[in-house]
Amino acid sequence: MDVSQHIFPNTTDFCLLDCKEAFTGLTTKEKIYAHYISRASYYGGLIVLYQTSPESPGIHLLLTKLFRHESLQQLKQTATSLGLSEDDFEALLVYAAAIYANSGNYKSFGDSKIIPNFSKEKFESLIKGSQAYKKDTDAVVELWNSVGSRMYSLSPRETQLGLGQDGITTYFSSNCTKEDAAIAKEFFTQKDLPAWNTRCFKHADGKIEIRLASSVTKPSGDLTHLGEHTMKASDGKDYKFLVTRGDYSSLMKLVVDNLALAKDYAADDNQKLMIEKYMESFTTGSCDAHKDASRYWIKDKGPVVESYIGFIELYRDPVSTRAEFEGFVAIVNKEMSAKFGSLVDQAEKFLDLLPWPKEFEKDKFLMPDFTSLDVLTFAGSGIPAGINIPNYDEIRQSEGFKNVSLGNVLSSSYKRDKLENVTFVSHSDKEVILKWKAPSFEVQVGLHELLGHGSGKLFNREADGSFDFDKEKTVNPLNGKAVDSWYEQGETFYSKFPTMSSSYEECRAECVGLLLCLDPKILKVFGHSGEDAENVIYANWLTMTRAGLLALEFFSPETNSWRQAHMQARYVILQVLLRAGDGLVTITECTGADGKPDLLLTLDKSKIHTVGKKAISDFLLKLQVFKALADYPSAKQMYQDELSSMTDNEEVKFTSWRQIVLDRKITRKMIVQCNTFLNGEEVTLKEYEPSAAGLVQSVTERFAEDVSLDKLMTDLIESDKQHWP
Repeated sequence: MDVSQHIFPNTTDFCLLDCKEAFTGLTTKEKIYAHYISRASYYGGLIVLYQTSPESPGIHLLLTKLFRHESLQQLKQTATSLGLSEDDFEALLVYAAAIYANSGNYKSFGDSKIIPNFSKEKFESLIKGSQAYKKDTDAVVELWNSVGSRMYSLSPRETQLGLGQDGITTYFSSNCTKEDAAIAKEFFTQKDLPAWNTRCFKHADGKIEIRLASSVTKPSGDLTHLGEHTMKASDGKDYKFLVTRGDYSSLMKLVVDNLALAKDYAADDNQKLMIEKYMESFTTGSCDAHKDASRYWIKDKGPVVESYIGFIELYRDPVSTRAEFEGFVAIVNKEMSAKFGSLVDQAEKFLDLLPWPKEFEKDKFLMPDFTSLDVLTFAGSGIPAGINIPNYDEIRQSEGFKNVSLGNVLSSSYKRDKLENVTFVSHSDKEVILKWKAPSFEVQVGLHELLGHGSGKLFNREADGSFDFDKEKTVNPLNGKAVDSWYEQGETFYSKFPTMSSSYEECRAECVGLLLCLDPKILKVFGHSGEDAENVIYANWLTMTRAGLLALEFFSPETNSWRQAHMQARYVILQVLLRAGDGLVTITECTGADGKPDLLLTLDKSKIHTVGKKAISDFLLKLQVFKALADYPSAKQMYQDELSSMTDNEEVKFTSWRQIVLDRKITRKMIVQCNTFLNGEEVTLKEYEPSAAGLVQSVTERFAEDVSLDKLMTDLIESDKQHWP
């Protein structure tokens, strides 16, 4: 096994999420509001540890104790006295930073396991020589005994996230199978019960417990689904279910408590109502309350302090129906937001450029809020560059949504890019990417979020049997025949397109960005025209095709599966462009300057507007039609079985090229976040150095004053450990 794929080397780059200027411009009231929403987000972010792996919470606790009881300088002196080298100690810091940045010991971007880059024996000696061990011996010993071996173990099942023998997950108890997951999915559909904030636990008698996240634990009261159920499944058998609540209860209470404090500093009544509904959802476990909070959030147009919180993204659930907790707080960048506002104003006109008939577009484009934000806080397993939310289809289609571009994530990430880190393209293309990647990505993110995720209709049969489209006149543009499939009651895109839904939708949004960035009017909105506009187009398409090649890192031959939704999407796009032929994209194997095997990807700039545009347009039409019609079989055949497969032929050798990509992999940067501290009515912002030590210090100080958190987290570990023996 290539252990290097599971470690973060000491050379890993870090960047600071710079938000000082934006934060300084807030009023005292806004700063306090931002502080408490940040606290709610960070406490909720700890839930992700319990959603990732059995050992993640324990590892987090162990590291927190280690760093809390003595300064990093003192701990380094202890390490030196015990025979650890400087590299060993830096490896500890990088490992801890990776655990904190990914909210667990599996990569948020790629789902592969993270292990320390120094020996278990040295780690154990440092643990037992630390002040944490001396001051809290029993707890530290118990933590080490419970997680020490699992931290380093790389058995086939443990190398990646997945269900059953395919990997590790804590969305399901360890005895749950794929068949159990399918039966549970039927239960959710039959009962019209949202799965976003749930986990599944299989009891010894075969009964499946569906547990909702909430601060209250009492089994009855305000939610109708709680209690015992018997379901007759499609196989004709009866299955027993028990719906409970109280998952992560003590952490959910901390989220609710801090939201209550934030409410007193809300900007207006709409924000207060939004927070009240968040609190109701997190208290009771009601997804309907969170949907109501999202409705108030949509109406909160152009707030100075923007935030969203809850169980949001489905990427890491093996069957793509349960969501990871996420919370963010950000400050509006007015200058950049003005560009996005102009894009929104013209959005309906730009939607006409998409390749599907008007019947396949939303009946009315609901003008969303689209802002560029400087992120103050992002709690979860990773920080995206842009977001289109809420993810509830029924709200997005008929009530609206919001788009946000996280501007300082983009600028911070690209600030320290190096020419040598741009692999698999010519020297001149490297220079193009370094110069134009940021402005081209800004365009791509804007189009991806607003007109990608924000476009396209889903065809539904309503509860009364009627349809939300003209069933008699609507024609499938792929075959010229009447539409003959749709979503039934209780079905959603995510339930109908299991496992591949997230990647499929990301691919659709990416293709919208690629297609629409070719329009001069759209580029002019972003301030690009003439030669600069062509450079933005070339950089965008080149970056996307190169990303498709880099995606090979995220394919697991052992399970024939993809570990990252966005990268699978980009690989599929690369396949589409390669199959377009006519020399649009070529990949050749060569020898690098270091004498080792290398690859050279080229994109013919002169053919983007012709060959490339037609290929993406034709493919995008199929993506939208299959999604709109709930045509999972056709979508799976095209997207999963054909274009996502690791194919080799005379022209492409992806199987062997994967090893070259792995050998030349550049580790993703980790982002160091600031902290806010409240003293009376004054909120101060503290920045940290962009390094492993800086990230560790940031997280350590974030929870330093909450001495009860250790016991709370330990109790949660103990309460469920029987499910992952």
